[in-house]
Amino acid sequence: MLIADTETLREFCQALEGAPYLAVDTEFLRENTYHAQLCLVQVAHGDHAAAIDPLAEGIDMAPLAELLGRESTVKVLHSASQDLGIFLRAMGRIPGPVFDTQIAASVCGFGHQPGYASLVESMLGQQIDKSSQVTDWSLRPLSTTQVEYAIGDVTHLCKVYEGLLASLEERGRASWVEEEMLSLMDPDKYRVDPDLAYKRIKIRRPSPKNLVVLREIAKWREETAMDRDLPRNWVVRDDSLAEIAQHFPSDLTGLARVRGLKESVAKGAYGNAILAAQERALASPEEDWPQPSSSGPLPPGAESVVALLQALLKLRSDAADVSSPMIAKRDDLESLATGKGDDIPALSGWRSEIFGRDAVELVAGRLALTGSPNGAREVPLGGPSALA
Repeated sequence: MLIADTETLREFCQALEGAPYLAVDTEFLRENTYHAQLCLVQVAHGDHAAAIDPLAEGIDMAPLAELLGRESTVKVLHSASQDLGIFLRAMGRIPGPVFDTQIAASVCGFGHQPGYASLVESMLGQQIDKSSQVTDWSLRPLSTTQVEYAIGDVTHLCKVYEGLLASLEERGRASWVEEEMLSLMDPDKYRVDPDLAYKRIKIRRPSPKNLVVLREIAKWREETAMDRDLPRNWVVRDDSLAEIAQHFPSDLTGLARVRGLKESVAKGAYGNAILAAQERALASPEEDWPQPSSSGPLPPGAESVVALLQALLKLRSDAADVSSPMIAKRDDLESLATGKGDDIPALSGWRSEIFGRDAVELVAGRLALTGSPNGAREVPLGGPSALA
């Protein structure tokens, strides 16, 4: 069912009052905008399933916002972050509580970040028709094929959720997923801080001077893209910002020589704004300039410790039937190996139980790994640091 008017939406939402969970999905576009354009919302539970058209003339989405806002109802999504960011912008809050089937599947033995189609095929033995996957969801009218595809996503999602819930209970891992869902509910996860936008742009071996200029011009670009609702690279490309931060053009003529920056842009309002941002950056106190990341070649001997941690991680992830990147990433292992891992996720919650605590013991020399034809295993060692 496609819902394109307020009264039908209100009746649909009333029919779902009291549902223990709702399968939810969205279709959106963001190719031509900074903020994602919400084009469709799909909701299902039991015998009720619909695609709701937020672009329909005159429709009031308030009944859906009220339904999704009910804390007594779990909202089930797959790879929820983008959807939740859209709902936060549309509703002003995260519609929790949330259950992300991708995260749940990752701790139930389905690999790291399994895709929705592969998960449906693995769990339900059904193949999803992907013919409508890449489509312009903003165009109207929607075809019957598009609507059926969109609704199928949430009807399958109901069955996937129920299967994963049973698996989590059977494995005693429901609390693991609860920990992950709490982090999804943090609104700060979805808010962009323009002051930190520079961190997503790479410069080879930057100096503090490079970084302070990059920080200021990237902040300007982020705020401009937000205000004009344009993709970042439609304002100025990443590589152009990086070149400006490396060469510090002093005037509009120099700015026009920057690779990828059109002369009409460089010598227009954007050009003056970029030079003003650069000037602000260089006039700021040097003690406030960002410092280059300390990441680089590991200290002598640390790489071998990382290799040991990788072996322990593989051993533990295989035993737990959980994808290893879900437990710890390479950066986490490097932090542990160099004694800088106090605040990494692997040292708290369920990750600590199956890996983190013993990783600390391994680094401290109180745990060893040994191999045999039957596979690797851990060997506890006595003393505060038996390998010292």
